[in-house]
Amino acid sequence: MSLASWFRWNEPPNRISQRNPTEMVVETLMMELNWQTKQAEKQQRERENEYRKIKTGVDYGWLVSYPKQSYDISPGERLQLEDMCTKIHPSYCGPVILRFRQLIAEYEPEVQEVSRLFRSVLQEAAEKIKEEEEAKKLARQWNTKNKTSLSLTTFKSRSRISPFISDIKTISEDVERGTQPTRRVWSMPEFRNAK
Repeated sequence: MSLASWFRWNEPPNRISQRNPTEMVVETLMMELNWQTKQAEKQQRERENEYRKIKTGVDYGWLVSYPKQSYDISPGERLQLEDMCTKIHPSYCGPVILRFRQLIAEYEPEVQEVSRLFRSVLQEAAEKIKEEEEAKKLARQWNTKNKTSLSLTTFKSRSRISPFISDIKTISEDVERGTQPTRRVWSMPEFRNAK
């Protein structure tokens, strides 16, 4: 038995990813969340050092060793965020990341708040996608309704409805006939029953 069959050196490498776009979107968005969480943690440590330096007046930053343990999102929350990421269309992946980075830069959140901010961006994008899908659906319905109702449009345009001519006698009509019509002010049009 040759070694080449064990290591599969003879097979051409697969350069195209076999994953579907949804998996790639989830992975990209979750990587962005992890990176922003680490950045927020780093900024929080820097703020604490600055505060300590101002409070004590001495810089002991060179002496401080940071713990290896970093903030981590709970598994339940991670699964919820991944589920929300699956609802994001691949064409919205870039705008979601840009919006998330914009909010991070604007608010400079604490480490614990980063996942909530990410959740709000995902909800905003999902609502926008849903609105666009409903608008497309309504546009398709409108286009199909217009095609079917063209024959009815010509029929409807032939029939006219006149609100002032009526064959039905009412009590108020009899009362109004007995009184003299009052003259209207010049700015108001005068409507008379023409029979």
